[in-house]
Order: sequence, then structure tokens, then C-alpha cells
Amino acid sequence: MRLVVVTIPVAIVVGYLAGGGLGNLANVRLRWPMSGLAGIALQFAPVAGTGGMLLLVASFLFLFVAAGVNRRLPGFAVILVGLWLNFVVITVNEGMPVTEHALVASGQVNTLADLRSGADTKHHLASNRDQLVFLGDAIPIPPPIHQAVSIGDLLAYSGAMWFVVRGMRRPAPQAADRGIEAEDAQPRPADLSAAEAS
Repeated sequence: MRLVVVTIPVAIVVGYLAGGGLGNLANVRLRWPMSGLAGIALQFAPVAGTGGMLLLVASFLFLFVAAGVNRRLPGFAVILVGLWLNFVVITVNEGMPVTEHALVASGQVNTLADLRSGADTKHHLASNRDQLVFLGDAIPIPPPIHQAVSIGDLLAYSGAMWFVVRGMRRPAPQAADRGIEAEDAQPRPADLSAAEAS
């Protein structure tokens, strides 16, 4: 979550530097946005145990739907791949494995005890019993972010940044309409030929 606080503002700055504006982004039409919001909300549901895992799986289903129906928009295909990678490693291991190296390198040593105790049912400290650990939270992001992320996370964040930047660069509908009107106002070759013949 902390990485989102950084990536979205960075994407907005890049969008402005590329000549875009937030007004253009507001004109981008997302399909089934409530599905995406429901998926995000379920990931933060304070439910432990089996119920928490079921809600986590349900959250991915909502996110898959939202990303799938919007896959033609910039960045959403990348987001969809990132979601699938996270979903695979979570379902195979009944939770997201987090490597000790990633926690230490990202400055989160104090969370080791919580993961070892099983207090966090959606994450656990990676062990030899886990599979596809390289797809888990094994990439440390040092201070001031203090976060361990997965390959899927990086893909999803990259896709979201791509969407924001490209969305900000899209022309507003009013500008597009003015362009069409200007094009219609210009005489066509056929009209010029008819004028010359008369």
C-alpha cells in the first residue's frame, strides 16, 4: 500500500511532464469500476483464518473481472498479468510467502515475529515448504518505502502508472470535437473541383 502512495503521484508528475492533464484522465471511461473497488476493499477486510483467505481469493476474482473488461485500456493487460502471478503464488501456498531477506533489507525486521506467529493469515514467512517463492514478496524496497513486494506487485503498479500517464495524455473530447469541426470546415477536393467547373 505504501508503494501506491509513491507510484501514483510519480505517474501524475510524469503525465504532466509529457504534456498531459488530469482532466484528460477523468474522461477515460472505466468499465465495471465497482468490481475493482470491491476487490481492493476485500483485500483489507479484517478477517482472520479460513474466512480471511476466502475473502482474499474473492478479492482477486473481482479484480480479475475489472482488469479483464478494461484490458484494452493502456496498462490493464500488464495489471492483469501481475494479478495472476500474485493469485497463483497465494493459492498454491495458502497465503503470500514473504522472504526473511526481503523483510530485513526493506527495514521491516520488527514484522518477523508477527509472520512467524501466524498473526497475519494473508502473509507468512517463507519456508522450504512453500512453492514458487520467487513469485512471493521477495523483492525488498528500502527506506523510506519499507516494503517487500512481488513480481506481480511490480507489474500491477507499472500497469497502473502506465494507465495514468497515457490517460493524462489523451485529448479531451472537446478538443477532439474541435478537430473534427475544423476538418469539416476545410474544403474537400471534390468541392474545389465543382467550384472550378462552375
